[in-house]
Amino acid sequence: MPHLFISAAHKSSGKTTVSIGLCAALRARGLVVQPFKKGPDYIDPLWLSQAAGRPCYNLDFYTMARAEIEQTFRAQLYGADIGLIEGNKGLYDGLDLDGSNSNAALAALLGAPVVLVLDTRGMTRGVAPLILGYQAFDPQIRIAGVILNRVGGSRHEGKLRRVIEHYTNVRVVGAVAQARELEIVERHLGLMPSNESREAAAQIERLGERIGSAVDLDALLAIAAEGAPVPTIAPAETPPAPVVRIGMAQDEAFGFYYPGDLAALRWAGAELVPFDTLRDERLPAVDGLFIGGGFPEARMEALAANAPMREAVAAFIEAGGPAYAECGGLMYLARSLAWQGKVCKMAGVIPADVVMCERPQGRGYVRLRETGASPWPASEGAPAEIAAHEFHYSRLENVAPNLDYAYRVLRGHGIDGSRDGVVYKNLLASYTHLRDAGGNHWTRRFVAHVRACRDRGAGRTANC
Repeated sequence: MPHLFISAAHKSSGKTTVSIGLCAALRARGLVVQPFKKGPDYIDPLWLSQAAGRPCYNLDFYTMARAEIEQTFRAQLYGADIGLIEGNKGLYDGLDLDGSNSNAALAALLGAPVVLVLDTRGMTRGVAPLILGYQAFDPQIRIAGVILNRVGGSRHEGKLRRVIEHYTNVRVVGAVAQARELEIVERHLGLMPSNESREAAAQIERLGERIGSAVDLDALLAIAAEGAPVPTIAPAETPPAPVVRIGMAQDEAFGFYYPGDLAALRWAGAELVPFDTLRDERLPAVDGLFIGGGFPEARMEALAANAPMREAVAAFIEAGGPAYAECGGLMYLARSLAWQGKVCKMAGVIPADVVMCERPQGRGYVRLRETGASPWPASEGAPAEIAAHEFHYSRLENVAPNLDYAYRVLRGHGIDGSRDGVVYKNLLASYTHLRDAGGNHWTRRFVAHVRACRDRGAGRTANC
């Protein structure tokens, strides 16, 4: 199966914009494109998913075993014409000194040829030692091509091409001119998520046209075909009939969900029922709630204005309804949310107030140990420690002193540097984003918990 790895020399080189454009351009050619993203990011995959028309899957050394990464890659490539993996940060960047969890390590694991996106602003002859150094640093990594990004004009492009052709054996497969209309609006956590942008479809189409005309797609496909053979895995049979209905907040405020976790929820017996916290006035008839991450601060006035939904969510949880909330969901369930001089009322389930800060309060990978207070019974064989991640600019203030917490934080910040996972009745709400990976099958535990609560009549109500 043809596949390639899109990386860069450093972060903010424009590789995400280029990757989105490539997905859209290849799809416009009639190819089935399967996107992947290295690391735990939610935002880039939202854009890549929309551009490719297929869910983008995360591949992450921290939360997944190497065999699990390979299996996910092979399974999701089934039925595709090409796989496109977008890296994070620079090609050789990673947590460990030996580079074992770097982008290069992932490219090597998957046998993927690498195409470097190079930010060429202010650069001419210096592009050659950069490429040569990246080739020499790890000869096992095949840098098969480069895409020159943010090129200053035809003269600049010509100089760069001549230098690369003279000093290196790497092919220039494209040159993208610097243009403001190609940029995607950024926010404190990175790009604005596509689920928030009304212009997302038009922006993706524009990127597909511009990147598609600036990059030699035939050369790119030839590079992808040179990757190591990848035997794909046929999909399993359809998930079993659902045993519970779980309402999932899905709108401009909440959209951070891993496709693999949603699939795992369905395989565990859940029917996922979307609801809109901004427009719906009642919950659908459900047995449990899942409120994922997002940017509730960007929609906090609309969330506050929809009092019927806030009250319905609060009533469900107060009645003992099982619920799980991550990061943005935690913020929504607090008493209030303060940002940019404004304070808005939230659902009021968690006795604490949320305050947005200018600097990240928790950022990166976390490691948790369960305290035994979780409403979900631990499954046999569950890992002693949970590998996950967090990325939040908010903190909790005026927190009630008698709260129970599901996790002790061994690495990371969580709620207060040592604890995370507020437990209230049958609610678990944390800043940590879990993944159903690495033996941490939280989806099975949650579905079993929802089913147990349903069977004893806790929370469920039609049209809350």
